[in-house]
Amino acid sequence: MLVNGDAAPAGELVKDTTTQGFRQDVIAESMNQPVLVDFWAPWCGPCKQLTPVIEKAVRDARGKVKLVKMNIDEHPAIAGQLGIQSIPAVIAFQRGQPVDGFMGAQPESQIKAFIDRIAGPAGPSPVEEVLAAAAEAAEQGDAAGASQLYAEVLAAEPENLTAIAGLARLHLDAGDLEGAKGFLAMVPEAKANDKAQDKAIAAIRAAIELAEQAASLGDTAGLEARIAADPNDHEARFDLAIALNAGGRRGEAVDQLIAIIKADRAWNDQAARKQLLQFFEAWGPMDEQSVAGRRKLSTVLFS
Repeated sequence: MLVNGDAAPAGELVKDTTTQGFRQDVIAESMNQPVLVDFWAPWCGPCKQLTPVIEKAVRDARGKVKLVKMNIDEHPAIAGQLGIQSIPAVIAFQRGQPVDGFMGAQPESQIKAFIDRIAGPAGPSPVEEVLAAAAEAAEQGDAAGASQLYAEVLAAEPENLTAIAGLARLHLDAGDLEGAKGFLAMVPEAKANDKAQDKAIAAIRAAIELAEQAASLGDTAGLEARIAADPNDHEARFDLAIALNAGGRRGEAVDQLIAIIKADRAWNDQAARKQLLQFFEAWGPMDEQSVAGRRKLSTVLFS
C-alpha cells in the first residue's frame, strides 16, 4: 500500500544535532549513507533561504542522504574544528569523513546535483512506481487494475495530475465522456488553464474536446457523400477528419486535414493545421500517428 511519496518518514531524514550528538548523528550514521551537515545560525538570512530548499532536496532523494542541522551559536565547537568561517555551510560526510561541501544559499538544482554527486541519483519514488504500473495496466487493457492504482495515488496525493489524467483517459476510452470531464474538473484551479503544467492533462483535455466535437457529427457516410460531390468542400472534409479520429482511424483523419492544407492552407484561419496540432496533443508526441502526421505536415508546409 502506498502511504506517501517518501521511502522513509521525514523525521528520519532531517534532524537537529548538538556537539554531544554529532558523533552518533553524523560520524556513525555516515557509515550507512552520506550525511549532509548544515551549519547555520538564527541571525543568518541566507541560512533561512537555504533551509527549505535543502530539506526538500534531501526528502526528494528518498533516503540516499540524511540532513543534520547544527546551530553554531549554540554549538560552535564542531564548526570551529572544521574551519568554517562563514554560513550557511554544508559539509557532506561519508564513512566518518568530510568529503565535499558548499557555502552560501544555492538553488534547488545545484543542491540536487550535489546530492547526486555524493550519493548517486535517486531511483523512482513509490508514487512514480505506482503510476508506471497503472500506465502499464492501462496499456494492456486492464482498466480496472489501472483505475485502482491511479486511485491509490490520489489517496496519497489528491492533486497528482498524472493520476487524474490517467483516470480521465480510462473513462474516455470506455465511452464515458461525462466521467472523463468529472475527473478533469479535479485539476486544481491554479493549474486548470495552464497546459504547460502537465502534458498528460493537456492531452486528455484535447481528447475530451475532440470527443465532444465528434459527438455532434454522427456517422461519416453523409460527410463522405458531400466530399464525393465536391472535393473542395473543406468543411465536410474537416468534420470527416474529426469523425474518423473519434472512430480510431487516425491516419485517415490526418490525411483529410492534410488534403485541406494542400488545397487551401489559409482556409478558416488555418483551421486544418490547428486541428492537426490538437490531434497530436491528444494522441501524445510519441504516438505513431503523431510522428507520421508531423512528418506529412512538415512536408506540406516546407516543400
